[in-house]
Amino acid sequence: MLKTSLPPDNSAALELAVAAVAAAMADPSRVKMLCALMDGRAWTATELSAVADVAPSTASGHLARLVDGRLITCLSQGRHRYYRLAGHDVAELVEQMMGLSWGRITPPETTAPESMRLARTCYDHLAGTVAVQIYDFMQAGGWLTADGSALTVKGREAFLAMGIVLKANPRRKACSACLDWSERRFHLGGEAGAALLIHLETKGWIRRVEGFREVTVTASGRRAIDKHFGR
Repeated sequence: MLKTSLPPDNSAALELAVAAVAAAMADPSRVKMLCALMDGRAWTATELSAVADVAPSTASGHLARLVDGRLITCLSQGRHRYYRLAGHDVAELVEQMMGLSWGRITPPETTAPESMRLARTCYDHLAGTVAVQIYDFMQAGGWLTADGSALTVKGREAFLAMGIVLKANPRRKACSACLDWSERRFHLGGEAGAALLIHLETKGWIRRVEGFREVTVTASGRRAIDKHFGR
């Protein structure tokens, strides 16, 4: 008989929780909503109904299911209600699910728009070809531990030299290797990934495309990325 390291009561609760998350995501319309929320913004029910191509009344039911599954949260501001992903762990789950799903599509390179493949947001950090190349440079240069779970001393010093200040005791993962769904390789996630995205945007090296996940790398950004990350 297969045994787990968890007590029987905790094991049963875990199984039910996993099934609940899977059930909450098991609908194409809800998946479209989750993917839209991957840009890190809060969206209204009307906006999400348009994204999912369903009637507002139908969207309300899907949103309620996602809220119940603790995948999204609802924020009230005046007369308006906004929905956003429940946290970084949910964003990581959605990104990994997208990467796994691409493996069932042939060929994936012809499916993803070139602009989204090049650079986009993955909730609160950078994804796409540019992000993967930055991660590869950091890994090869000894900025990251082998599993990408933390910056090395060299990596922290390099971040500080660029003017990127990291929190001493972040509430989330300090650093993580996030699987890029279009490139099938890793890009930088966690607190370090979020700090890098903010830095790139503050410097004017990237610009977000309003309402979309795509990110435009500016001319000065291309030069800066070449300088700092050896592209």
